[in-house]
Amino acid sequence: MSANKLSREVDLLAILQDSGKAAEYLNLAIESGDRMRFLVAMRDIVIARGGISVVAERSSLSRSSLYKSLSKHGNPEFKSITSLLDSLGLKLSVAPANRAS
Repeated sequence: MSANKLSREVDLLAILQDSGKAAEYLNLAIESGDRMRFLVAMRDIVIARGGISVVAERSSLSRSSLYKSLSKHGNPEFKSITSLLDSLGLKLSVAPANRAS
């Protein structure tokens, strides 16, 4: 891994420790409509907040379930997502779409 890439990853993890920045990062992933981007964003936030083991202990998910849910083949249930977000100090919300009338 190059020094620049490692530095960017370390910077991202530091930024994602802030709940506002983590929410913004996750919202951008959701807005992309890309399931994989969403899972990667969730995984990045989990890593920034202490890692799979630490976050699994704070949520109602087992460590293996969390790994599986956030893998590239993951397909987490809604309850798993909301439980994970809650353990990260985040929540899911819905807003009206900005569409021209």
